[in-house]
Amino acid sequence: MATDPPKPKEWDGVVSTLYIFIDAFNLAKEISSVTPARAVFGSVAVILTMIKESFANRKDCIELGQTCIEICCVLERGTKGKGAEHLNQLVRDAINRAQTTVAEIERSVKKQSKRNAASRLFHAKNDKDKIAGWSSDLNKILQIFNTELAIDTNVTASGTHKIVSDTQNVVLDTRDVVSDTQDVVSDTRNIVSGTQNIVSETHDVVSETHHFVSDIHRAIVKPQGASDGQDPPAHASVHGESPPRPPRACFGRDELIEEVVGLAESLEPFALIGAGGIGKTSIALKVLHHDRIKQRFGDNRRFIRCDKFPASLPHFLNRLSKVIGAGIENAEDLTPLEPFLSSKDMILVLDNAESILDPQGTDAREIKETVEELSRFSNICLGITSRITTIPPHFRCPTISTLSTEAACDIFYSIYDNGGRSEVISDLIKQLDFHALSITLLATTAFHNTWDHTRLAKEWNVQRAQVLRTDYNNESLAATIELSLASPTFRKLGSDARGLLGVVAFLPQGIDENNLEWLFPTIPDQQNIFDKFCVLSLTSRSNNFITMLAPIRDHLRPRDPKLSPLLCATKDRYFSRLSVVVDPQEPGFKEARWVVSEDVNAEHLLEVFTSIDTNSDVVWGAFIGFLRHLIWHKSRHTVLGPIVEGLVDDHHSKPACLIQLAQLSYILGNYSEQKRLLSQALKLAREQEDDPQVAETLYLLSDANQALGLHDEGIKQTKEALGIFERLGNTIRQANCWNDLSRLFRLEGRLDEAEEAALHAIELLPEKGEEFNVCQTHRTLGRIYGAKREKEKAIDHFEKALRLASAFGWRDLLFENHYALANLFFDEDEFDEAHSHIDQAKSHAADDPLRLGRAMEWKAQIWYQQSQLEDALSEASGALETYEKLGASTDAVRCKGFLERIERAIAVRDAASSSPRTSSPGH
Repeated sequence: MATDPPKPKEWDGVVSTLYIFIDAFNLAKEISSVTPARAVFGSVAVILTMIKESFANRKDCIELGQTCIEICCVLERGTKGKGAEHLNQLVRDAINRAQTTVAEIERSVKKQSKRNAASRLFHAKNDKDKIAGWSSDLNKILQIFNTELAIDTNVTASGTHKIVSDTQNVVLDTRDVVSDTQDVVSDTRNIVSGTQNIVSETHDVVSETHHFVSDIHRAIVKPQGASDGQDPPAHASVHGESPPRPPRACFGRDELIEEVVGLAESLEPFALIGAGGIGKTSIALKVLHHDRIKQRFGDNRRFIRCDKFPASLPHFLNRLSKVIGAGIENAEDLTPLEPFLSSKDMILVLDNAESILDPQGTDAREIKETVEELSRFSNICLGITSRITTIPPHFRCPTISTLSTEAACDIFYSIYDNGGRSEVISDLIKQLDFHALSITLLATTAFHNTWDHTRLAKEWNVQRAQVLRTDYNNESLAATIELSLASPTFRKLGSDARGLLGVVAFLPQGIDENNLEWLFPTIPDQQNIFDKFCVLSLTSRSNNFITMLAPIRDHLRPRDPKLSPLLCATKDRYFSRLSVVVDPQEPGFKEARWVVSEDVNAEHLLEVFTSIDTNSDVVWGAFIGFLRHLIWHKSRHTVLGPIVEGLVDDHHSKPACLIQLAQLSYILGNYSEQKRLLSQALKLAREQEDDPQVAETLYLLSDANQALGLHDEGIKQTKEALGIFERLGNTIRQANCWNDLSRLFRLEGRLDEAEEAALHAIELLPEKGEEFNVCQTHRTLGRIYGAKREKEKAIDHFEKALRLASAFGWRDLLFENHYALANLFFDEDEFDEAHSHIDQAKSHAADDPLRLGRAMEWKAQIWYQQSQLEDALSEASGALETYEKLGASTDAVRCKGFLERIERAIAVRDAASSSPRTSSPGH
């Protein structure tokens, strides 16, 4: 590791003198009323500081320092006791030119010093010309400066010579320091004597204020622990503002805080970006007050609230100047602040930076460039908290993840711990998407009103976002959100922006990005608008959906959906899609699978608009269409059932809705519920003397009874339905009834009657146009011939059914036929073929949990028959879990019985293998 060469002893006197000048000019900077003059004093102080750390080029450096000192002496005399308004334009121009030149030299000196940081030297050979150039530039400025000030103040260069004459003599003498050490030491004493006059005159200026002693102490006295000839301690601080105190706690953010502390220690710029209220400011303050940050930066920890001043470059620079202790007003850029910004390592946080970094705001480009320049200071760690993502490049952006349930609960109970922890509070916190500010406001409201958990939940269910408001002005989630909506970027998006946010807020899943043009055909540039929502952290992207946090959604959701034109238009687009007939034989069947990804949005629209437009044919048509979409493409439970059963009996859509709900229950394996709903529908159809509806309901009721094992009741209902369809002349429905009868006869063991009924169905069905029903009938015949042990005929009909199902892509029928073939081969003890077909059945049931459960159960049967009991146990356990999740009680009971049988078989086998064998006779 390189070390500095020893300094000549005579250099100590020069260093001591430079310390006096540095302190004097720092003091002059603080008390001068002329802003550019303050900047000159500050820059010269920095230059002299850098010079005192060099000695390889002391002659050249001292010449440079001498010129700087002469400039400051002239400047101090010429501006003493005057404001900028009392100087003529020529003097002001001279001062401004001096400020610019001195600042340029300061930057060069600092750059050169950093380049040579390893040795802390100016290299004589490389830098002599550069130092001479700096001195030449300053001498030109000094000539102009003396001339203009002499005109205005009658202060001439000869007058200044008296002030600095001792300094010049000593500097000249120090040029001979190598040859005559004793003379140099003597002359160095003269420097000190001569500079006492300068310090004395500075004291006269200071005496005009009420802070004589404190100003002299701050500017001249060294910080504790420093002495002549030594650098001040690393943590000595320029007077400035301290950051606000940190929050009491910042639950669930320890890892993130540690990550940011690590970045700050390495002076890496960082940005905490996200929606309002997620804890960005709290995290930043915790970082600023972290022990390691205090150790690293001492008092040089700064914090600026960017939403507390007008968004313009002058206001930003003024606030920055005040916070870092510069006191420079009306700066046009960072140049006059550089001496203060670059003097020590510093951490600076710009809080709520979206206020100044909004691309559409005042001075947006200039502020962004200034912030970017700040981030490039090698001694500054710049931090940003912002709701917008448009920050300068090269910032590290740690992810602010969703709070854990435990951390979210800790926030609530730290404010209001009334009666211990409760599932009620956990549920409320989940509804708030674990949003820190919302949880804080919820707990504060409960605390102020002394509500117990039950009352709080009740108020939340009634008032929603209104609960997230305390009794203090602007202390609400609404105030936080409205701040984002008032931003220049949001305002520039136009009059439709708030309405579009309302649509996103209304739809629980948000909006599929791929559907923007389809949903909003009249809105130009939809993609850009939604991109800007994300930039402003009003929305976020998740799995191709644009969505938002629950608390923001509660605030922005339209209170009256009918008064939102964009929401009504969105509703119309969804309902139009739902009106498409979902039939495997109709075009558009595959396209109807859009409901798989947007079922929750469609369901919510129906839940709301069925209560608003109770008698609308369009709404109830969409309702029935939605249920059919679920039946065919995404079988699951729905919250819409109570809405249907709550309709008056004479409502024109109630029977049809009940039938679709019943069919959904059938698909889910809840046959008792299917029968209950169909019985209600049948009663209403009979009362309304609606024969087609009566026959349809009877036909479906027979399926429910068949699944429940009530075959006789099913046969009776099917025959009654068949009679009505014959009377109505509906041959297709007659064929369906014959097909149902054949299944019921087969289950009753009446195989000849079953065969006859199925063949009658085939005769009624045309070859073209009814392929789906034909496919079903071939499957029925295959099962009948399988039961009659006519294997070849059975396989023939199953293969015909499979060809049709494969040609049309009917996954349900592909499943049913492979499932039936697995049964057939199982009965024939052809287990490999049985495994093959049941595996294919499983592949076609990926989107149908109930069918998948049945395939798993049958797979377990095959393994059981092969005495592969562990494999059987695994498949049966998976099937039971599936049934229980779906609420398919009948299937669950059956499967549980089979599972118990497997477990008994395993126990018997294990007991037999562990018991000692009986010895054979003769042993």
